[in-house]
Amino acid sequence: MAVTSIRLQTDLEEPLNETAAKLKRSKNWVVNEAVREYVTKYARDEERWQATLEALDSVQAGRIVEGEAVRAWLESWGKDEELPPPRP
Repeated sequence: MAVTSIRLQTDLEEPLNETAAKLKRSKNWVVNEAVREYVTKYARDEERWQATLEALDSVQAGRIVEGEAVRAWLESWGKDEELPPPRP
C-alpha cells in the first residue's frame, strides 16, 4: 500500500474525526473511501463528457434519428413485434 501525505484543511479536521468515530473506522479509511468515490465519479463524468462530444460530432455530421422513429421504437418495447433500434 502506498503512503501519501496530505495537508488537511482545518475546517475538515473535526468533521473527519466525527465521521470516523460514527463509522467506527479510522480516519485513514474514511479518507480512502472519499478519494475512491471522487476518483470513480470523476472517471464516470469524464466518460460521459467524451460520449457527449462524440454525440455532438454525430449531430454536426448529420447522423441523427428522427424523434418519431425513436418514439415508435420505444412504444414497441415489450410487444411481440418489438422494433429494432432506429439507426441514422
